[in-house]
Amino acid sequence: MNSGLTYEQETFVQDSIPVRLGKLATNLARINQLFSDSTHEDVVKSLIRETMYFLEWIAPDIDIDNACELANLGRFLTRWLFNWEQAWNDTDAKNQIIQELGIWSDSVLQMSKLPAVQQS
Repeated sequence: MNSGLTYEQETFVQDSIPVRLGKLATNLARINQLFSDSTHEDVVKSLIRETMYFLEWIAPDIDIDNACELANLGRFLTRWLFNWEQAWNDTDAKNQIIQELGIWSDSVLQMSKLPAVQQS
């Protein structure tokens, strides 16, 4: 194991790029789902932090255009964290974030080229 990597990072980067992007898309979908329920604030914050790590661990291994898209996603998540109280407590802000998270999740899933899972 590379001593410069955490166990989580070492495990994550062993997956193929499509699988890593799929995990990122799944995290975004989970955040989106949990964000609408005000009882999961700590879980949502934790998932956002994990997602930020995923972005950092994927970007060096993908083409520049997709890496730029992931950087934009990182900026979106960072802005959201800096304005957490408003994002969490304001219904209009929350609805906007939910919409954007759905778009980002779909975009990352398309980037991964993995098939979408149909929800019933």
